[in-house]
Amino acid sequence: MPNPSQTQRSMPRITTILVFVLALFILFDPSLRNGLGQIVSYGLEPIIGFGGQYPVVTLFLAGIIMTGLTIIIRHFMVDYVEQVKSQKIVAAFNKEFRQARIENNTYKMKKLTEQQPKILQKSMEVSTSQLKLLPITMIIVVPIFAWLSVFMININSAHFAVPWSFNADMNAVYVLPSWILLYSLISVPFGQVLARILRYFSFKKRLKQMKADAK
Repeated sequence: MPNPSQTQRSMPRITTILVFVLALFILFDPSLRNGLGQIVSYGLEPIIGFGGQYPVVTLFLAGIIMTGLTIIIRHFMVDYVEQVKSQKIVAAFNKEFRQARIENNTYKMKKLTEQQPKILQKSMEVSTSQLKLLPITMIIVVPIFAWLSVFMININSAHFAVPWSFNADMNAVYVLPSWILLYSLISVPFGQVLARILRYFSFKKRLKQMKADAK
């Protein structure tokens, strides 16, 4: 019979799997995707739709909204300092364990093996904290993507200029629709910059607290 701690650790994983499966159903089922997209359009289209006249601007703003919300939520729900600390401890432990194995140092390997459950628990805590965020981010990502898919199909002119083409079609499919590739080109760099800025201020704040506590 599983103990309560094992049940608590497995709950985020089960929830994440269920939300992920539901998200796949919505995104790949046209009727569900279009239905959700139509509902979301009542909120987003008057704000960033621009009547379909500026689809690139709409993609840009949708990317900022989606990426900004998910990263800000992640920032306030994840302790990045503790996460980095746990990752460093796990990496150092793995390095020492590999070195002991190469040197055939059985005494050191035995001592490290005794500490392994604690190290694995730290690694599991990092993974669990990330899994807990996935359902929340899906609640933001899936509706916006559903709306964008409906929006892009219905606009009158779905063409844009890029360095390799002056008349690229947003609805053309190259593994993925062009509008998704363009969206990624816009949102990924913005997300990286925003995440780095927020982490910088988090680490700076923690350093100030540590200096204040040391006095």
